[in-house]
Amino acid sequence: MPAIASLQFPFELKRDQTEAAEAWMQNGRRGSVIFSTGTGKTEIAWECARQAAIQSGKKRYAILFIVPRIVLISQNVRRLLSYGIDEGAIGTYYGERKDASREITISTYQSVINNFDLVRQADMVVLDEVHLVSETAVEFDRIFDVIVEDPGKAILGLTATIDERDPRYGTILVVAPPVKKYMIKDAVSDGRLARPVVKEVEVKFTDEEQKIYDEATGAIKEISRKLQVYDPARMTKVLMRGGARASLAKQWFAMVRKRKELLSSTKQKLYATVDIVKQHPKERIMIFSETVDSIQQLRDMLESSGIPARTIHNGVPRYEREEILGSWGKDYYPLLSVHTLEIGYDVPQVGIAIILASAANANRVAQRIGRVVRKAEGKDHALVYVVHVRDTKDKNIVKMVNAAIEKSSLSEESRSARTPRDSGKRPARGQRTIL
Repeated sequence: MPAIASLQFPFELKRDQTEAAEAWMQNGRRGSVIFSTGTGKTEIAWECARQAAIQSGKKRYAILFIVPRIVLISQNVRRLLSYGIDEGAIGTYYGERKDASREITISTYQSVINNFDLVRQADMVVLDEVHLVSETAVEFDRIFDVIVEDPGKAILGLTATIDERDPRYGTILVVAPPVKKYMIKDAVSDGRLARPVVKEVEVKFTDEEQKIYDEATGAIKEISRKLQVYDPARMTKVLMRGGARASLAKQWFAMVRKRKELLSSTKQKLYATVDIVKQHPKERIMIFSETVDSIQQLRDMLESSGIPARTIHNGVPRYEREEILGSWGKDYYPLLSVHTLEIGYDVPQVGIAIILASAANANRVAQRIGRVVRKAEGKDHALVYVVHVRDTKDKNIVKMVNAAIEKSSLSEESRSARTPRDSGKRPARGQRTIL
């Protein structure tokens, strides 16, 4: 029997999880499961793999599980071992650690794009955080080109949310269409997640900051008017073509970055965050921003107020991250992050998030909320503070947070998976159908 066939969970899967696995199998072992953070997507993936392996009738069933970060590799290995999978069947492929010819291989997207044979040799490919393989992520997007070479290959995408109207996700929706959704609102109603309580905190720019913001916004609008291009994806294409228009596109991105940095680190926003932290002494708090500079400024302001704090971002070595997380709730309580904590860190005891960022990414917003709504003993709600600047595009973050919380799963009719025949081929570049 395949190694994954010996999978045994030390708990019973929830109904929504078993329904997701059934829906994926019924869709010809191809599709995406869109489940809120904290509702067990990983367990669904391994159950899908178990069922697919048994159905295949093969003695050996090769599974490639692709994750966005190295820290998630060890997490999945530990899970598989605890679920009864033999250690000799599990391999990891990243950096200098490259286990060959194992039945189950766990790797990162970055490692896979350097060795597409991992995809070709797999009977099943699981794409964790599948939204990362969008059409603007050109390198990662090539994974789909390799996957569809084999129409019999099983494909499973995992994500917390995906905007089905966004053309960047066209390929995902064709190759791995949604087969089951279970959003934050559903999970809260079912008692699977703690109830998120959104607290909106509005601040104002200083006069100098307002001037900088208005000048950057004016420049962005003027360049967009000249080029007749208004979104980052199309502006990137202009930039890549070169010439005079590319020079304007470069200026456009510089102004967008300038405005983003200003919105992340405006003084009143940082002062308001310090005040919020003071309201919750001895409570672990996750604070999310968009720039390293802003979280470093905030850390200094907190420590000047006598509040120890730590920062964690992609520039922090892995061993140091482990030390930081290990001392959280002991030596300090506010943990400041730029994206790093959004994926893969399960700390159910944390029930407070502060969002300073003007993120335009719906999945990122859902991930941040998901970090604090995981259930723990005695935890029935979670606080989500959204600190934003009045009368700016920053207001969008409030709408996105509320939308992520209020969004429920689709109706039964629209949730039904498309037939395997409809999802079997990847459309040509530039001609991809949006479902």
